[in-house]
Amino acid sequence: MTTTAEILADIKVVLSAPRLSTYETATGTSTADDPSAIALYAWNAAISAALLAPLHVCEVVVRNAVSEAIETLYGPRWPWSTGFIRSLPTPASRSLYDPRTDVTKQARRFTTTGKVVPELKFVFWQQMFDSRHEARIWVPNLHHVFPNVDTTKSVSVVRQEIQDSLEKIRTLRNRIAHHEPIFARNLADDFQTIFNLVHYRSTVAASWMLSNQIASAVLRSCRAFVGGRTWTPTQDEIAAQAYRLWESAARPEGQPDVYWYRAVEFLRGDRWWDF
Repeated sequence: MTTTAEILADIKVVLSAPRLSTYETATGTSTADDPSAIALYAWNAAISAALLAPLHVCEVVVRNAVSEAIETLYGPRWPWSTGFIRSLPTPASRSLYDPRTDVTKQARRFTTTGKVVPELKFVFWQQMFDSRHEARIWVPNLHHVFPNVDTTKSVSVVRQEIQDSLEKIRTLRNRIAHHEPIFARNLADDFQTIFNLVHYRSTVAASWMLSNQIASAVLRSCRAFVGGRTWTPTQDEIAAQAYRLWESAARPEGQPDVYWYRAVEFLRGDRWWDF
């Protein structure tokens, strides 16, 4: 009969000891028959897979919104616009991403904007939210392509928030793509960021995305680990999440405790609220 220790040893060999060491540290695994690290590895793989669908929707929604904004200034064939190409930065080092080269390369390969858009790297869409594009593209178009952003904030502030959010999910996306650990992240907050970006563009699409994902259910099945212990949200993290939930509910007056308790449940994965 194969023992638990033998099964775990075989899995450890094929996955590699260095790869599993992160999970062993997080779970405090100390014996050969302790399955905690392998269980956390499996959960990390499951939540990584579950987050791909929301990330997919988010990326497509954002890049289509940016393409629409660019089109208002440079026309429907903006990838072939000399003016647009010249508006893009030239990197100081060859090791840095070059948006000019990326657009030009894809424009040579394809004949329509619809074919070019999905071929451009994620970082291209993120860099379109740099301040260099604010006056030309975002001041006249941000509220048109993202009608549900906070109108009390300036275009500059919202533009920067979107860029920061895209950097956050780009990091998450890349770690998932390279099969790296993501369990130590605040994944509930990552999911909220994905939702917010879609919601900025369309409340209907955001609700549809929530109805067609399993990430929230997978998140509820395990606690995220930080420093070898289960993750517990800080007071500041709860306050920030409560504010986001309050904003999503159109800032109703009164009942501040309601949003605090909802934030606690949300961050701990106990309950996912409809927006």
